[in-house]
Amino acid sequence: MLDHSTPMRSFSFSARIKLRSVISVAASLSGLVGAGALICFLSLPVRAQQAESQAPPIVVQPGAPGKPTRTLPPATRATLPPLSPKDVEFMQGMIMHHSQAVEMTALIESHTQNKDLRLLGARISHSQSEEIKFMERWLETRGEPTSMPMPKMSGMNMSGMDMSGKPMLMPGMLTPKQMDALRKAKGAQFDRLFLTGMIQHHNGALIMVKDLFDTAGAGQDAELFNFATDVDSGQRAEIRIMQTMLGEKPVEEKR
Repeated sequence: MLDHSTPMRSFSFSARIKLRSVISVAASLSGLVGAGALICFLSLPVRAQQAESQAPPIVVQPGAPGKPTRTLPPATRATLPPLSPKDVEFMQGMIMHHSQAVEMTALIESHTQNKDLRLLGARISHSQSEEIKFMERWLETRGEPTSMPMPKMSGMNMSGMDMSGKPMLMPGMLTPKQMDALRKAKGAQFDRLFLTGMIQHHNGALIMVKDLFDTAGAGQDAELFNFATDVDSGQRAEIRIMQTMLGEKPVEEKR
């Protein structure tokens, strides 16, 4: 009697192997197709961004109140607003003004052990040093010198005159005599001279800001306006701190 079970089992086993191979290949092909579709899908935003980056920029000019906006040609370039001579004078003068304040704070470490005064001095030194850098960049961007020219006096020939011993002072700046007294003072005497001198100095800066905004056409530049406003509010706050350190009742300055 013939045993037909063995060939049948072999055929069945072989068929299963082939079927598995077909399924495996199909799955691999399906995975490749899916991966390719995913790559194409993910590359669409990149291609879109590249296309956008190659497109010319759209320049839009906001309209005045009640007026529509305008689309300007791609070649349009931004221009800085017109300057008032007072803007330049203010920045140049404030650089000089701030420089003396930094010079005053540099004396603190060797002239007093007052911790509160040291903290205040560090704050003033850092803020005004950074503001000097800002003012210099502002002037250089506009092609202006960072220092004030020698003042011209009508009808006077300044050539041959030695002006080195007579520095031009901005409002509130300490005179050479006051600076000399500050350098010679130590301890409590230094603390008092520094605080009274810096209050005088800060009040001078407030005068400069007021003079800027009181000048027709000046202070319209956005960066300059924000800077001058910050100087005004910051130095008013420091004046109150110094008045308290002197044991005085802070006096609110009139704006």
